[in-house]
Amino acid sequence: MSAVNQRQPVFFISHGGGPWPWMPNALNNVYAQLAQSLASLLDSLPKKPDAILMISAHWEAPEFTVQTALQPDMIYDYGGFPPHTYQVHYASSGSPELAERVVDLLEQAHIKVSSDDGRGYDHGMFSPMQIINPAADIPVVQLSLKKGLNPQEHIEMGRALAALRDENILIIASGLSYHNLRMFNANAAGPSRDFDQWLYEAVVKHQGSERNQLLQQWELAPAARIAHPREEHLLPLMVAVGAAELEQGSRNYHETAFLGGLSVSSFAFGDLRH
Repeated sequence: MSAVNQRQPVFFISHGGGPWPWMPNALNNVYAQLAQSLASLLDSLPKKPDAILMISAHWEAPEFTVQTALQPDMIYDYGGFPPHTYQVHYASSGSPELAERVVDLLEQAHIKVSSDDGRGYDHGMFSPMQIINPAADIPVVQLSLKKGLNPQEHIEMGRALAALRDENILIIASGLSYHNLRMFNANAAGPSRDFDQWLYEAVVKHQGSERNQLLQQWELAPAARIAHPREEHLLPLMVAVGAAELEQGSRNYHETAFLGGLSVSSFAFGDLRH
């Protein structure tokens, strides 16, 4: 296989709510389809990655900030779940080497970047990774969003990181295609469907500058501010799109009855094994 075909794809995943992989009823019922999609992710890659760079909706910083700890702690950034879910542990290591490479690439692109050696793993990372790679034998480094949540800045940041894909690094952007906690039920069936259809068309039927422009203007989409009253769960998608700017997207997870009626999706960019 040629070196070109070994380039790692990029993913935007809907990561679900809280510590769902450690709650059997949720895992086997509400989250069954999402779990199936996440569990097949590594098998779709051209080869096992050396490390994973995860951009989570649950970390915002004044400027893009990379996690540098070799053994990050856990951050239980959720509330109201069973006591045992505040003891869960995802045992992957960090990668100071990857963190340093991220800093180098962003600085080369004249993008301000900071490092944080105390930042732990949040549930936007460890919940989906528990399903993606339960063996936890691939180092994972988190990279923050930038406060202000400017779509163009996040696309540009993703573009600067695209070279990692040729270095056997997998980039996963972790958010939710629909995130309105006040309408996380069947009452949002219509708005979530309308926004999900727009997002599908924007991501899959366009690419390059056209796709960038559509996503930069996402607030003009049908039901946009119902789907995302605050857009931190959509912004990881901008990073993924930037890292795969000229490549076609595909929808690799989709359901229309999530939590009783929500339409939700995940997307992949680049060449996948089938």
